[in-house]
Amino acid sequence: MMPSASKATRVRLADFHSRPMRAFHMTWLAFFLCFFGWFGIAPLMPIVREELHLTKAQVGNTIIASVAITILARLFFGWLCDRIGPRRSYSWLLILGSLPVMGIGLAHDYETFLLFRLAIGAIGASFVITQFHTSVMFAPNVVGTANATAAGWGNLGGGVTQMVMPLLVAAFVSLGANHYWSWRLAMIVPGAALLLMGIAYARLTNDTPAGNYPLVDQRTSSQGSFWSACQDHRVWSLGVMYAACFGVELTMDNIAALYFVDSFGLSLERAGLLAGCFGLMNLFARALGGHLSDKLGLRWGLQGRVAFLGGVLLLEGLALVAFSQAKLLPLAVAAMLVTGLFVKMSNGATYAVVPFINREALGSVSGIVGAGGNLGAVLAGFLFKMEGLAWSQALCFLGLFVCCASLLVFAIRFQVAQTEVAPGTPALAPIGGD
Repeated sequence: MMPSASKATRVRLADFHSRPMRAFHMTWLAFFLCFFGWFGIAPLMPIVREELHLTKAQVGNTIIASVAITILARLFFGWLCDRIGPRRSYSWLLILGSLPVMGIGLAHDYETFLLFRLAIGAIGASFVITQFHTSVMFAPNVVGTANATAAGWGNLGGGVTQMVMPLLVAAFVSLGANHYWSWRLAMIVPGAALLLMGIAYARLTNDTPAGNYPLVDQRTSSQGSFWSACQDHRVWSLGVMYAACFGVELTMDNIAALYFVDSFGLSLERAGLLAGCFGLMNLFARALGGHLSDKLGLRWGLQGRVAFLGGVLLLEGLALVAFSQAKLLPLAVAAMLVTGLFVKMSNGATYAVVPFINREALGSVSGIVGAGGNLGAVLAGFLFKMEGLAWSQALCFLGLFVCCASLLVFAIRFQVAQTEVAPGTPALAPIGGD
């Protein structure tokens, strides 16, 4: 970890030249495109389901596949960031990840589609690199805001893709492509964007405010970083709590469009628009969670951050239960938006705590906690593939799990001597500020 004095103490949104802010803008944009590619196929599943004659269990398997491999990928890339730095880690992930996104159009049956969906899931490791890169660029007084804003704006890709991909399909149909080719051609767009971003990331970013890691990392502190992180029960508690918020977000990204089509009889375009609203709340809600955590951290220390995380996670669980029970479309949409608000705030609040757990093993801690989010989505996926369980019931059970997970806040404690190093500067500078 770089000394706090060399890190940015403000988020200057109009700054595209300093190393911290250039990394900030590149990380959120890269993560946005990763989310776009990761879930680009989700709003097109009604078309894919019909064309490939998928059963409910098979659709559930594709949902699980899309987030299962990410568990291992996040653990690996968290460790890799400690070793070679975020710049090269992100560049390789973007370039290699673009291949299955473009290649999923080659799928012609359930088995090949499942394999491509599994491979695409590795792109989800981008989140860990995003959080690592912003954590090493920003000082403790603003790290929660920086982490949450970069991740939140990146997560917007999950909402935008719900709206844009059906429109891309419609555009290709209007150009003469049939439904067989339309969704396949549409998936080339996010894949090509990932490839170009991978090249740009390597050329435009630095690993730290002081420069890049050497080609062969000489640091010894990372050798035992992964095992050091594994031995801390707070890491696993945060992993379960992140499963209860980011796991819910991934699940909603995968099933929301289908849920509105099947439960309320909406068209693909309208269902995608409503599902996209859930993701679009990342524009402000995740950043809000991180920003409030920073403010509470300045006032009440690290335990203030932890208490805030537990509170917003409990509210998320209650809102999700309400969404599962809504029978009228307006009530369902309202409950979904409230759920989305607290989901994103919980995400931001989690990674406002992560940088303070083990500063010498930041990548490994970020990877383990991030993997917990995907594990939550995998386990939730099993609920949605059960033949005897309605999706509304699955959502209700998921909400109750979130409420229980919020109690883990009592397992996260810090030593009395461990305080935040917080210069008394504002956390968020206005656009156009010095």
